[in-house]
Amino acid sequence: MKQFESVEDILDFAIGLEQDAVDFYKQLARNAVTPDMKQVFEQFAREEIGHKARLSEVKEKGLYDMKPEEVNNLQIADYLVSIRPSPNMTYADALVLAMKREKAAFKLYMDLSERAPDREMKALFLSLAIEESKHKLRFELEYDEYVLRDN
Repeated sequence: MKQFESVEDILDFAIGLEQDAVDFYKQLARNAVTPDMKQVFEQFAREEIGHKARLSEVKEKGLYDMKPEEVNNLQIADYLVSIRPSPNMTYADALVLAMKREKAAFKLYMDLSERAPDREMKALFLSLAIEESKHKLRFELEYDEYVLRDN
């Protein structure tokens, strides 16, 4: 398994995950079964673009100074969701996949906040973790409302 060698590696990984999330939510928006959920998925794509921009800014401005050994045990597999969206995915499956992605993102940002070299970076990762947990909650509420209540 890949280990991070520097903060730049961590930020590049997180930026890549945010781009994956943008692509994921755009695809879900294209396949949404209701106009409301299309709008929700499009909004989430925009929020993930904002996350990516914040991380890119931190990387570009160099607002960090961390030694590689402080992050060597961070395992990428802990933050990946193996299921890929497909055009024939049911609405329930899309919501489950979205919840899993948001949970993985939350865990990533919480772990990164624990390894942050300073308060500013810790606050950045904590704020991203909170945003991801709000996304997960939104999908859980949607799942409860439109999937569980129908069964």
